[in-house]
Amino acid sequence: MDHFLYRDGQLMAEDVPLAEIAASVGTPVYVYSAATLLRHYRLFDEALQGMPHLVCFAMKSLSNIAVLKLLGDAGAGMDVVSGGEYLRAKAAGVPGDRIVFSGVGKTREEMRLALEGGIRQFNVESEPEMRALSEVASGLGVEAPITVRVNPDVDAKTHAKIATGKKENKFGIPISRAREVYAMAAGLPGLKVIGIDVHIGSQLTELAPFEAAYLKVAELTRALRADGHEITRLDLGGGLGIPYDRGNNAPPLPVEYGEVIRRTVGDLGCEIEIEPGRLISGNSGVLVSQVIYVKSGEDREFLILDAAMNDLIRPAMYEAHHDIVPVVEAEPGLEQAVYDIVGPICESGDTFAKARSMAPLASGDLVAFRSAGAYGAVMSSEYNSRLMVPEVLVSGDQFAVIRSRPTYEEMISRDSIPSWL
Repeated sequence: MDHFLYRDGQLMAEDVPLAEIAASVGTPVYVYSAATLLRHYRLFDEALQGMPHLVCFAMKSLSNIAVLKLLGDAGAGMDVVSGGEYLRAKAAGVPGDRIVFSGVGKTREEMRLALEGGIRQFNVESEPEMRALSEVASGLGVEAPITVRVNPDVDAKTHAKIATGKKENKFGIPISRAREVYAMAAGLPGLKVIGIDVHIGSQLTELAPFEAAYLKVAELTRALRADGHEITRLDLGGGLGIPYDRGNNAPPLPVEYGEVIRRTVGDLGCEIEIEPGRLISGNSGVLVSQVIYVKSGEDREFLILDAAMNDLIRPAMYEAHHDIVPVVEAEPGLEQAVYDIVGPICESGDTFAKARSMAPLASGDLVAFRSAGAYGAVMSSEYNSRLMVPEVLVSGDQFAVIRSRPTYEEMISRDSIPSWL
C-alpha cells in the first residue's frame, strides 16, 4: 500500500495534488510520502516483535537526510556502505550505535571516521579488510565490533546484477571457510567478534532463498559457539521485493518474512538485525514528468518526456518495469493508446517502456512513474549536462523541497579551467 491515490480525478501524494508540486517545483521531480515511508518501516518492526531486533534502513536505496531523519526519529537504524553515507546518517541525527557499516571496499579512512564517530558494527567482507580494520582500531586504541559476512551460495532468483549470495559474487567470505576466518578474527587485536552477517540479494519475490540462507546461518552459529566464539547478533540483510508491476503477483509480506526468521534462527537467543531498503522506500516515491512531444514514427508512437535515463536509470540498467500513470485520471472507458515511452537523451537506451498501453496523452500532460523511491534519485546523474532532479517530501497536506534543482550556473561552476589554457 502507498499514499499515491486518485482523488477527484487528480493523483495525490497524501493530501497534496502532484500537479500542484509540479507547478511549484517544475519537472522532472521526485516526490516522497512520509506516511508510506513510516508505514513500511513499521511493518518490518512489527514483523519482528517479541524478538530483540533493530531494523536498519539500507540508505543506499534513498539517502536524502530528510528521509533519514524521518526514519531515524521513528527508531530505525541505518545500513551504510560508504563514508559519505555514514556522514549523511549522522547529519540526520542517527546515533552511531544504530549505524551498521557494510560494503566490500571500506577504506582505512572510512574505518577511522566510523570508529571516531561511533558505530554499531562493521560487517567485514574479507580477510584483508579484517586486518586493515584491526590495524586502524589498534592505532586508535579502541575495539571495533564486527560480524563477518558469509556467502552462503544461495540463488536468490533475482536479477543477475543484484544477486549477492552466490559463490561467484564478490560479496562476503565463503561459508565453508567461515570457521577458519572467525578463528583469525579472534586472534587479531582491536576486533571484537559479535555476530554473523549475510545478505543474498535484492528484489527477492520468494521466501525460499531466505530460508535456505538463514538455515545455513543457524548451523554456522552453533558451530562457532562450539568453537568458543560469542555470537550474540545476526545481521540477516534485506532484499524483500516490491510489486513494480501491479498486474502481477505481489511479493511476500514483511510479516511472512518475519515468520521465516522466527522458525530458522529464532531459537538461538540472538539479537536480529535486518536491512530493508527497497521495500521501505520503493513505493514511497514517484517521479513526476511532463510530456514534451507525442511523436509519430513509421510503426509506433513515441511519448517523449522531460525525464530521462539520467533521472531514473533502472529501466536502462536492469530492464526494470515501472508503472507509468497520468497525473490527471483518465475518463472511464477511454480507448487506450500504445506508446514507446522515452526520454530526450541521445541514446536509444533512454527508453522507459515499449508498446505500453495507457490513456492518450498530449504535450504538456503530466505522468508519474510509480515505485520510483528506491534507487531513483540516488542513482541519478548529470549525463548530457542535465540538471539533477529535485526531491520533495510530503506529509499530510504540506510539502517541502528537500533537495533543490541546481541552476545551470551552479552546475557549470563546479568545473574549472587550468591557468595554462
